[in-house]
Amino acid sequence: MKTPNWVVKTATAAPDYTLRLTFADGKQGIYDARPLLEKPLFAKLKSLPFFLNAKAEDGTVVWDEDLDIAPEHLYDCSIPC
Repeated sequence: MKTPNWVVKTATAAPDYTLRLTFADGKQGIYDARPLLEKPLFAKLKSLPFFLNAKAEDGTVVWDEDLDIAPEHLYDCSIPC
C-alpha cells in the first residue's frame, strides 16, 4: 500500500512558531502555527519551550501530552520552501 503524500517525515520547530516539514512525497513546507495559539485546544503551544519540542511521529507532528495536528491540515496549509 502506498504511503499517503501528507504523511510527515520530518519536523523542526522554530522560535517564530513555524514548523519546517518534509512530507512522504518529498514536499517541503513551512507551517505557521500562530493562528492555533488562540484556540483552547492548542493553548499549551503558547509556551515557546513546549512548542519547540515538536517532533515527527506516527506520520504527523506531535508534542508531549498527546497534542498533535492533523497531517492533512499541515500538508494543505504549509507554504512551499
